Amino acid sequence: MLSRTADHLFWMARYMERAENTARILDVTYRLSLLPQNGEDVEAMWDGMLKIMELQDAFLARHPVFSTEAVLEFMIFDRDNPGSIYRCLRASRENAHAVRGTLTSELWETSNASWLKMRDFTLAKLMESGPEAFFEWVKYRSHLSRGVTIGTMLQDEALRFIRLGTFLERADNTARILEVKYLNLLPGAEDDTHTSDYYQWSALLHSVSAFEVYRKVYRDQITPMRVAELLILRADMPRSLARCLKEVHTNLSRVANARSAETERLAGELESHLHFGRIERIFERGMRKYLEDFRDRIFDLGCRISDDFLIPATA
Repeated sequence: MLSRTADHLFWMARYMERAENTARILDVTYRLSLLPQNGEDVEAMWDGMLKIMELQDAFLARHPVFSTEAVLEFMIFDRDNPGSIYRCLRASRENAHAVRGTLTSELWETSNASWLKMRDFTLAKLMESGPEAFFEWVKYRSHLSRGVTIGTMLQDEALRFIRLGTFLERADNTARILEVKYLNLLPGAEDDTHTSDYYQWSALLHSVSAFEVYRKVYRDQITPMRVAELLILRADMPRSLARCLKEVHTNLSRVANARSAETERLAGELESHLHFGRIERIFERGMRKYLEDFRDRIFDLGCRISDDFLIPATA
């Protein structure tokens, strides 16, 4: 496959997944902001989210305060913000258009329809009906795109690069969503929780479609350690870090070339760490440090994949 075609397929999938995960991280932060707390706590929550998304400086260049409306406008509609949902859906559609002949007609129409509908939304409409409905729409369009991809695309290299982009992006963003919550934990509080925290952990689990899965796996009360175990080490959880790396390594092996042996090895090494890891050891090391290191390794994998297969570029 031509590197240019693989590049467009890879980034088409990454941008669609990024739009979904941005909706998820906004959803959980918005839900947490509605819990009883003072205004300073809400500002700190939005500030922390933007910092983890590496968009704090860009936001402050346009907005003086961390209000809910300002953050939502910046993260959903800002055309100059490369991480906004608007920009992600537009970029996904542009990449799809560039390789329209490689895609099935159903997949192209799904991508195009998502972008056309996105242009009809406004912040005023979202705040009037509640932004939760919009977040659900973004997630639904991403689910639809993945379903159409798997259900209509030939099982060839094109599909493998799409899946690579999807799961590499998902791994990074699941780590970011976890980090949003753990950012607010005090030192030494990572192994305990209180009744007042129940709704925060519930919101986190709902944001990654894991609440019902958690109840099925653990059955009893929600604790930080078990939430982390589910979203980091459980390979049977669709959005966990372990599952994402399993998919990344599998798809890398299907498209391996003469240059990619080291990239494949590093992906396999990271998958192995997650497969054989223990959550107690991760907590001993420090959750935030672990998540930061994980995101650094995911970023390195993305750069290596670009060097080995694609047209080298940055997100």
